[in-house]
Amino acid sequence: MLNQARLNKLSLAISLSLLASSLNLSAAQSEESEIEEVVAVGTRLQGSAAAVVEERKNQAFVADILGAEQLARTGDSDAASALRRVTGLTLVDGKFIYVRGLGERYSSARLNGAYIPSPDLTRNVVPLDIFPASIIQSMAVQKAYSPDMPAAFGGGNIDIRTKSIPAEFTAGFAVGLSKDTSASSGFTYKGNDGDIPQILNNAIVQYKGNFDVGNIIAKDNLVDNSDASRSDQAIAINNQLLKSLPRNFALKDESLDPNWDIKGHLGNSFDESFLGGTFGFLFSGEYDKSWDSAKRRTAVIAQDIGNDCATTLNSAQDVSTSCFNTVKDSVTTTENERYNATLNLGYRLNTHSISFMSLYLRDNEDETEVATSQSPAGSSVFTIVNDNRANRTHEFNLEQRTLTVNQLLGQHTFLDYWGIGADWQYTRSKASTDIPTNVEFKFRDNYDNSGNYSNSQITGDDNRALFSYINMQDRVNSYGGNLTLPLSFNAVEVELKTGFDIADRARIYNTSSFAVNNGTGLALTVADNPLDAGNYLTDEFIDGERILLDFNEPSAPDADDYIAGQKISAAYGSFDVIYDDLLRLSGGVRYEEFKQTSIGTSSLIFTADDLNIYYSPEKIAAGSINEDDFFSALSLTYLGGENYQVRLGYGETVVRPDLREVVPVSYFDPLTDIRTFGRVGLQSSPIKNYDLRYEYYGNTGDSFSVAAFYKDIDKPIETVLRIGDEDYSASFVNGKTAQVYGIETEWLKDLTYLTEGLFTSGNITLSDSEADIDPALASNLTNPTKRMTGHSKYVVNLQLNYDSVDGQHSSSLVYNVFGERILAAGIAGRDDAYEQPFHSLDLIYTWYPDFNSNVKFKVTNLLDEEQQVTQSDIVVRSKEVGMTFDVSYSYTF
Repeated sequence: MLNQARLNKLSLAISLSLLASSLNLSAAQSEESEIEEVVAVGTRLQGSAAAVVEERKNQAFVADILGAEQLARTGDSDAASALRRVTGLTLVDGKFIYVRGLGERYSSARLNGAYIPSPDLTRNVVPLDIFPASIIQSMAVQKAYSPDMPAAFGGGNIDIRTKSIPAEFTAGFAVGLSKDTSASSGFTYKGNDGDIPQILNNAIVQYKGNFDVGNIIAKDNLVDNSDASRSDQAIAINNQLLKSLPRNFALKDESLDPNWDIKGHLGNSFDESFLGGTFGFLFSGEYDKSWDSAKRRTAVIAQDIGNDCATTLNSAQDVSTSCFNTVKDSVTTTENERYNATLNLGYRLNTHSISFMSLYLRDNEDETEVATSQSPAGSSVFTIVNDNRANRTHEFNLEQRTLTVNQLLGQHTFLDYWGIGADWQYTRSKASTDIPTNVEFKFRDNYDNSGNYSNSQITGDDNRALFSYINMQDRVNSYGGNLTLPLSFNAVEVELKTGFDIADRARIYNTSSFAVNNGTGLALTVADNPLDAGNYLTDEFIDGERILLDFNEPSAPDADDYIAGQKISAAYGSFDVIYDDLLRLSGGVRYEEFKQTSIGTSSLIFTADDLNIYYSPEKIAAGSINEDDFFSALSLTYLGGENYQVRLGYGETVVRPDLREVVPVSYFDPLTDIRTFGRVGLQSSPIKNYDLRYEYYGNTGDSFSVAAFYKDIDKPIETVLRIGDEDYSASFVNGKTAQVYGIETEWLKDLTYLTEGLFTSGNITLSDSEADIDPALASNLTNPTKRMTGHSKYVVNLQLNYDSVDGQHSSSLVYNVFGERILAAGIAGRDDAYEQPFHSLDLIYTWYPDFNSNVKFKVTNLLDEEQQVTQSDIVVRSKEVGMTFDVSYSYTF
């Protein structure tokens, strides 16, 4: 239930929305006398949504369509944030879409019908925040499986359709400015961007990954001399390796700049006289830069925790109690820089067209996390050590994601050959992620008896600083084609369709990690200002103490790198029969062959024995999946004239393990910030899908639909927690069975009887799920029967919209919330970890001063909510979000 503060904010937001509508009306009335000619063309939404609604209506299988104008209305900046407006879809971590309450593994994304790679280090699925809204023409979310879709289909398939060449000249630009209330100040640093120093690469080979003093002496055949002993010489060599690493990580606490962006496009079409065809082009580009600063809390609760503990913590948030093993309070500052460019070329001749698209997307995210410490007496501290001491960490992470796509598309209709239609695509794409800066410093803060900070030290042991370099490349070649034959027999219209779909994928993941160790065995003071603590590795400090570098690779047979390959070959046949505009029967069968191999490997491969360890036939077989099967689908639609239709659908699909999940390699999941381990032997999950949907289409543009769905999943892949005394880890298991079922409704309703131009739209999904897992596979799972990981019992999207009759003003109040969902299943008596509902309320107002320009104002997160994860009813994770104020101006020539 909403608390009183949230209700007050909600009331204020609604009042603001109604005030905006009133101002729109007043402005329209005051300008009425100045307008000599008014052409009534209907509201902006009704005009733009007509084609989208018509496409959804004509789909043989259940689908939702989101058009470019709908994206513009809500002011969403990328595909991920826009898709949460679609019925039954929720957004996770700003990147991943959950369809009908199912996790991101149960959805897949394609670009203009083609497979594309993922720049995400940990998942096959593409993080949809990388696609800016400015390049999107529409997005189709198909929730009922059809044979022309990939068989890896759980909750749904998302097809992102990019903008194509224009019919006439177009050009325009837009600029925007925004500010987040939580990002007034943050921790920044100079930045360190570069690959592994060459001296380190050479040393890894020379010393076979062992920088130990004794090994350096042996490999270099060092002998005592008058200047230094063998040990001193080896330490000096080790110190030179350490000095080659970037070491300037001093922090500044300073004000953050406002966010800003700029974008533009230029396109045109020309008739050519040689063949009588039309050539066209469209070029677009965008750049934006943003800052975010958020307070976070991460905690690990004690194993035996009672209700009294939960009551105390939720009322006072007293972290000094024995309810926690560890608590970490931190401030995370993120600088995000994005830019993209798209070039479209096309040629059309009669009923034939060919187009080429080249897309470049770049996303740089530079994040600084500082775990702050206060007075230890009942305070917020990182790891609770004892009186007058607390642990501190400084973490720096620069992640550079890139996606390039080159795509050739063709569409043909052969009127002289029974109207046969053909379409095809060939797509080469590459996703890469580079992390040239991934550094963690560990300190111990000391306090005096009054609780005042004294200094920061490094303790006398290993791993006082960790430097990692990470690189991933994911390449996909995708090609396919379809043939369509339309037939007509009196009252029966038939469409026969066949096609093929092939994708080749290869991924390489490499990481190299170096650890800084304090070989003195003593605690050394490194700073009397905590912001300078990350800058202590000076030449003088390294030379004056026994500070040594270690290549932090696991020993064989353990691995931290992997390579993977995947090939999908598919062919299908389908039919679509319409009888007397009354009944529609659609269906078909898809044959799909799936081959995947993932192999854990290491940088420490120097001999044939090393190769035999990592590339043994047994390991290759353990990380391989070879499957082929037939996947059928059937849909029956009753066409109730122009106003309504009823759909009934059935489909057989599958969900497969990700490339990384089937190799025993550990990584930090960016979604949960939990160290996660792959599991050899994970199996695919066959799914049977059932859908029933009623759709109503009114004469005035109103629409309404209600649907029921049921999914029967065999061997579902579930995430389970492994909770230690100070931290979490996670892994995966195959459950026995799982079911997902629910209902969803969607509407668009004109409210002109209240005020001209007022209308509402929205959707609600209510569902439930149950997964049955063998506790023996999950090391004493607390709840072997539970809801599925990532599933929400409800998803609500509500919009109150206004379009002025003169077309000069529009406003929307947009609300979104999802029910609590399991982030990971608990073990050893600890409860499951639940992500709590996040109530998102946004207000958007747009002014159209003329036909060429518009000014948009947007306020995001009006309720000023924060993200929370609870365990045993205790908040173990929280993140500040803040309100964001945006203003933008766009002009189209």
